[in-house]
Amino acid sequence: MKSYDVMLCCGAGFSSGFLAQKARKAAKKRKLNLNIEARSESVITEYLDQINILLIGPHYKSAFDHLKTLCEPRGIKVEMIPASTYSNIDGEALLDQIVRLTGEEN
Repeated sequence: MKSYDVMLCCGAGFSSGFLAQKARKAAKKRKLNLNIEARSESVITEYLDQINILLIGPHYKSAFDHLKTLCEPRGIKVEMIPASTYSNIDGEALLDQIVRLTGEEN
């Protein structure tokens, strides 16, 4: 798998930070080359030239269309994080979503 930069988006970046940490641990176990970070929705535009995938917390559904409009011209894949993945801080499920989005499922 080539390297991918993934950003999780939420309000202040705290809750998604825990999820990103769990996903990084899961990626390390699977030996996947992923950089997974969490940021506040307010700073996402500063990172658009540095990411391949943007995953949005379920409580930011209202920002989805706007963020997708910003990301798609740059080739950035955008999806919502399922509520169950987010609320359970399920790094494995998030990693499965990321791998699916890369198109490089093993």
